[in-house]
Amino acid sequence: MHPILTKRLGKHLGLLVAMSLLAGCATNKETLLPHSDNTMLDVWDQETGGSAAGGQAQRRLLDARQQLRRPLPPEGSAAINGSSYTRTAQNEIYRQFHRLPNPDLVMYVFPHLAGTDPVPVPGYSTVFPLYQRVQYALPGERLDDY
Repeated sequence: MHPILTKRLGKHLGLLVAMSLLAGCATNKETLLPHSDNTMLDVWDQETGGSAAGGQAQRRLLDARQQLRRPLPPEGSAAINGSSYTRTAQNEIYRQFHRLPNPDLVMYVFPHLAGTDPVPVPGYSTVFPLYQRVQYALPGERLDDY
């Protein structure tokens, strides 16, 4: 392409970009953010059930909560017994929260040079736990290997 043609094209392209940016700023505030006579209290009442239209929102909220509720277990079933979590003289003797297995990993470090003055380090083995923290099982959780 000819250098003069490229220069003219660059000027026209720059002018086109500048015009499109200025056109984006030419919007009306009322069009972008329409204003109504409703106060924040009116909007609150409408959305939380304070008016007739808000009653539908309240009904939807109650329906969603009803789906999350679970029925209580029957009297004779294996319900969660809170007494197994409480401290008594008998269960103080036994561990309630067993430690979960945390296997040791063995890593072999090959011989290498270390430091600013390269010093030879012979190969060695080191042991470290798989998990960083000790994990505990809740009472009644399965402790067997999977």
